[in-house]
Amino acid sequence: MNCLDSLLSSVGGRISSGGVRCVAVIGSGGKSTLLRALGEDAAARGGRVVLATTTHFLPFGGMPLVTSGDMRELTRALDDRGLACVGTPTADDLGRLAAPAMPLEELAGAADLLVVEADGSKRLPLKAHASHEPVVPACADLTACVVGASGFGGLVGERVHRAALLCERVGCGVYDTATPELVARGMADEMARGLIAPDVIVVNQAETPERAAAARRFAAALRGLGCKTPVLLGSVRDERLVRA
Repeated sequence: MNCLDSLLSSVGGRISSGGVRCVAVIGSGGKSTLLRALGEDAAARGGRVVLATTTHFLPFGGMPLVTSGDMRELTRALDDRGLACVGTPTADDLGRLAAPAMPLEELAGAADLLVVEADGSKRLPLKAHASHEPVVPACADLTACVVGASGFGGLVGERVHRAALLCERVGCGVYDTATPELVARGMADEMARGLIAPDVIVVNQAETPERAAAARRFAAALRGLGCKTPVLLGSVRDERLVRA
């Protein structure tokens, strides 16, 4: 089962026809990889797919890039490849794209599936959200929160984006270990505060037995805290996600 099917089956959803038309991806530890996987999975079955952002992301290699804000150019790209990346160039040295000029609702109407990266994490595997994050579009039908299993076992200050926020909320320090249980407490706190409201949690980078075991501990800790959100674990890169 590919990543798209795994996500949809975890929430009982389906693409279009009154089902899932826009997926927002938040969190850390593999958002861009999940965007590409979902886009390619949907395009492979004949769908027209747009990848976009509400914050910043890098262009995806090997697929059409539309930066003009011209819907006709996007239509041509989708007619040609079925999959396109849309955004507005920025002046930074990284070559990142900002949110597209076209309204996301309009992009969703032009495609069978719109996948939006709606968060930033400074390339760290774990994240604590500030009050202005994430930037989930109003048109999102499904929100997937990514957690990077490579962060489990490292120091909070080295593995968590906005580590100070996590420390404040759960009473830890930057030199404490980011155990699966501690990260679960942070996520449960954010959901209780209304900072995030994921429909599914994806623990990515769990390719090894050790990381998979840590991912299962994380899922069990979330359940122990009363969280009923489905948790998938595995490797987005390898298109292998299973229910925790």
